[in-house]
Amino acid sequence: MLHYIIIFLISMVPLIELRGAIPYAVGFHCDMVWAYIIAIIGNMLPVPFIYLFARKILIWGKDKKFIGKFFTFCLEKGEKGGRKLEAKSGKGLYVALMLFVGIPLPGTGAWTGTLAASILDMDFKKSVIAVFLGVILAGVIMGLASMGIFGAIGAIFAPK
Repeated sequence: MLHYIIIFLISMVPLIELRGAIPYAVGFHCDMVWAYIIAIIGNMLPVPFIYLFARKILIWGKDKKFIGKFFTFCLEKGEKGGRKLEAKSGKGLYVALMLFVGIPLPGTGAWTGTLAASILDMDFKKSVIAVFLGVILAGVIMGLASMGIFGAIGAIFAPK
């Protein structure tokens, strides 16, 4: 039970998200169906709040003494990601958002994708669906990669 709570919490952390929760689940031999479902829920839980409030909070805090640099960094990262996504996608903006979130590379994910969608004033419902599909894709990719890597390591170092 504790591992599933940890999976849920890891999947909510910015930059780590489901990409860190799935390898954790594989490493601790959790039931992958439950781990996958819990990681998706944990990764998606912050998404509506990020879309609705993050931009407003970042704009408010960008000129504050102690938090200003970090808030400005987050705002610029979201805007840069959003503009890049917009430039490359053309009419397929929501498909591009899904792929941006779904391809597990550093700096991509539900947090950054949702912030970019918010900054670009993309449709809320379509953005959440695109992010959700991207999280599902990232989970599949991370699950397959993690099971392959940890399975190979286990085969090499397992007692015979």
